[in-house]
Amino acid sequence: MSKRSAVELLVLHAVRLKGVADEAAVAERFRVGRDRAGELLLDFQAFGWVSWSEFAGTGGWSMTAAGRAENERQLAAELQDVVDGRAAVRAAYEVFLPLNGRLQQACTDWQLRPTPGDALTFNDHSDPAWDKAVIGELQALDRELESVVARLSGVLDRLQGYDSRFSRALGRAVAGEVAWVDGTGVDSCHTVWFELHEDLLATLGLQRGE
Repeated sequence: MSKRSAVELLVLHAVRLKGVADEAAVAERFRVGRDRAGELLLDFQAFGWVSWSEFAGTGGWSMTAAGRAENERQLAAELQDVVDGRAAVRAAYEVFLPLNGRLQQACTDWQLRPTPGDALTFNDHSDPAWDKAVIGELQALDRELESVVARLSGVLDRLQGYDSRFSRALGRAVAGEVAWVDGTGVDSCHTVWFELHEDLLATLGLQRGE
């Protein structure tokens, strides 16, 4: 049976995963009640773990260096409570890494379609065969991601859902909504994958590139 995370950990971790997010987005990430999330965010602000900033009328919570350290302390303690938890998450991460390289290449191919005269030609999605090949690779990754997430969610309950989110985004891309492959501001394939990668790094206490 996988371990359920404390709500305090979930709210702080949601800020890290989202980068910058308002109260509603933080609450929604792990389906925490909005009132409870709001209370905790104010507590975390008082502790110096998160800060609120606004730009052009839009505001959001972001994590401070102290908050990042606290988040990593909480995640390490949580994983230590699970028998063989770290080994299981690390094994899943090792499977994830080569898939990550393929995802990055697929997103590059979605953005660029090289021509004889320019290797960096922007992909205007006018070549159905090119886009179909990229979608085919994303569909293959979708199938492999399911087994990785199954392994992870068997250890920690909060690691579930990445595969279903990726599948939903891919479905919209297949339907012709090109932004759902690598767009920002939507829960695109790239957004979901990047968040999972960050989650795995945070859970294992690793830095990108390790």
